[in-house]
Amino acid sequence: MAELRSLVLVLGDQLDLEAAAFDGFERQLDAVWMAEVVDESTHVWSSRPRTVMFLAAMRHFALALQSASRPLHYTRLDAPDNRGSLAEQLRSDIERLRPARLVMTAPGDWRVLQVLEAVAESCAVPLEVREDRHFFVSVREFAAHARGRKSLRMEYFYREQRKRHRVLMDPQNEDTPLGGQWNFDAENREAFGTAGPGAVPARCGFEPDALTCEVIALVTQRFAQHPGRLDSFAWPVTRAHALQALQAFVQQRLPLFGRYQDAMWPGDPWLYHAHLSAALNLKLLNPREVVAAAAAAYDAGQAPLASVEGFVRQILGWREYVRGIYWTQMPGYLERNTLGADEDLPNWYWTGATDMACLRDALEQTLTHGYANHIQRLMVTGLYALMLGVQPKQVHAWYLAVYVDAVEWVELPNTLGMSQYADGGLMASKPYVATGRYIERMSPHCKGCRYDPAQRSGENACPFTTLYWDFLMRHEALLAKNPRMALQVKNLARLDATQRQGVAARAAAIRRGEVGGAAHA
Repeated sequence: MAELRSLVLVLGDQLDLEAAAFDGFERQLDAVWMAEVVDESTHVWSSRPRTVMFLAAMRHFALALQSASRPLHYTRLDAPDNRGSLAEQLRSDIERLRPARLVMTAPGDWRVLQVLEAVAESCAVPLEVREDRHFFVSVREFAAHARGRKSLRMEYFYREQRKRHRVLMDPQNEDTPLGGQWNFDAENREAFGTAGPGAVPARCGFEPDALTCEVIALVTQRFAQHPGRLDSFAWPVTRAHALQALQAFVQQRLPLFGRYQDAMWPGDPWLYHAHLSAALNLKLLNPREVVAAAAAAYDAGQAPLASVEGFVRQILGWREYVRGIYWTQMPGYLERNTLGADEDLPNWYWTGATDMACLRDALEQTLTHGYANHIQRLMVTGLYALMLGVQPKQVHAWYLAVYVDAVEWVELPNTLGMSQYADGGLMASKPYVATGRYIERMSPHCKGCRYDPAQRSGENACPFTTLYWDFLMRHEALLAKNPRMALQVKNLARLDATQRQGVAARAAAIRRGEVGGAAHA
């Protein structure tokens, strides 16, 4: 067999025919390598929707490679010679194919990069890792932005990118944003009110084709003990479907996206959100085309500036920012635990079996669809884990496992930094903590719940409210040093010894599992 010049490695989150790894590709000399391996679904206990998302998208991308006449060596999960891990599968295929070199686009996971570099070194085959052009900002550029800063606030980074890429900027003044302000947060925090969300456009879902159905059957059989349901799987797993989903969002949801981006409603997971993060993170969509589509909607008068800016901030600002945090702070970032949290994640996070209405809704939705919006992640599931004091790596493992859009570069900083404050304020200027009153304000969940968000102690006290005051008590000395927590610490000082004892007793009962589980419904 003739020796290959290059074996181009393509991972499950690199499904882009224009990726840097393909630069200079010649089908007479080069070939593509892809592998489905069980280890990628078990190093964290990956939910079945997440596993189907990756495998179905990979198999459809394999068809795209074949249509582009790019020779492909693809190992399916159920292949008899499957070695079970990326390392062992690649090692075996290097021995069989004898490539002169390996080429890949930079992966989105530190662990995977270390694994592949180690295999290449042990096999004495050079590995060329190329810049991921999918992003607006390279890791080197973010490192230059971060150099010398004690804290890394997204807002300043975001403004730099708006100017640099000329997105939503005043055409008459290159330093002035459209509308005269950089963000419209004040206009983007509305709840639905008693009338509810109204006639929300139907989700842009896609009936699984034969190839995806084949994957669903395989995952159902192979990962029977893993969490999640597959009867409603309808995510875009091809570029054509991803583009269709983008168009549907811009036309149907973007006009009201900003106003209601923080709102929640029981039993309605989709609302006015984009549902594009999985397609973006698997590289079925390019963020440039996503931002351009949103900006074009504003230019055409089809969506208000507040909604468009709020959406652009998530893509051009937040998404790029968390990637920079990840790659400039790893590998030590994974071990950060500023608050010394050491509780175990409640088992019912994996089942949804809790009698807290807001958490039950968010967890059941997550396990059914592999999806929750950013407020459900930050201010419901994440908030509860933070105030309970769950060990951050356990929270990270759960988020990485259950969501279809979860790739470590984006999930880890969002979880450890923004949600759990485990990095001590590198990302967030304060811990995002709140009582059950926040959830009551942003949704009607509390009306159908046995717990009272106004009560901090006693049998009817909302666990969120109890744990909020308990969190302030346990971390009072640290929080007193944070100017943004001054009012909350001042309110804590009003609690007398008896009130504090009541909070502590109720919080202890919550941590023992005596409150919040399904047995108490």
